[in-house]
Amino acid sequence: MAKLEGIIKIQGTLENLTFYKTADGQLVRTKGGVSKNRIKNDPAFKRTRENGMEFAESAHAGKLMRTAVGTMLFHAKDRRLSSRMLGIMAQIKNLDTTSIRGERKVSEGLGTAEGRLLLKGFDFNVHAAFGSVLYVPLSLDTPSGKVTFTDFIPAEQIMFPEGATHFSMRSAFVNLDFETGVYETTISPLENRALDNSLTTLTLTPSAPATGSGTAIYVLLIEFFQEVNGVQYTLNNGNYNVLNVLDVV
Repeated sequence: MAKLEGIIKIQGTLENLTFYKTADGQLVRTKGGVSKNRIKNDPAFKRTRENGMEFAESAHAGKLMRTAVGTMLFHAKDRRLSSRMLGIMAQIKNLDTTSIRGERKVSEGLGTAEGRLLLKGFDFNVHAAFGSVLYVPLSLDTPSGKVTFTDFIPAEQIMFPEGATHFSMRSAFVNLDFETGVYETTISPLENRALDNSLTTLTLTPSAPATGSGTAIYVLLIEFFQEVNGVQYTLNNGNYNVLNVLDVV
């Protein structure tokens, strides 16, 4: 694979070269490779087929996770979110010790403490990691999904971007069955506060516990705003916003 330099941008196939555009710029690679039919049927490509099936499993699990988080995802994500989540799901899938190679499942990996720990703490926006933004202890009540911040001083315990005057928080309680794809998501009311030195207790309670037979996932969203003449505006299109997996049960 090579990177295309120059003012002429080409997309498509030219003789034995394929040109295409990515987030990293214009790339070019040689055309060709093994036929799909051979990969599908040739015993020599058994491992390739197994790897392909497990790749699809991990990609599907990542998509399910992003879908279950819902509209909160639109407020805090980076351009490499899909590939980063694919990597996490692949690691979790590898913890399935019961299924044969090619059929290992993310749902089985999440049945282990190690698998749940891999997903816990995941940041949907790599540019705004939870641990580098919020410096206040929180308590999480897993049956209800309630998140509580006690004796919280926003101006001292939030690393906020320049120009921010306010922040908001919401939490989500997700019950996601990675095997069936069935999920339920409940979200707390939004809490909006000034970035000042007021001592406060902030509580986020989802509308109801998320029910189901899947994995319980707890998510927190932090957004930053600048107030001008009584109107709050999102800073830099949400690049500073945090969306984090607080816990997985």
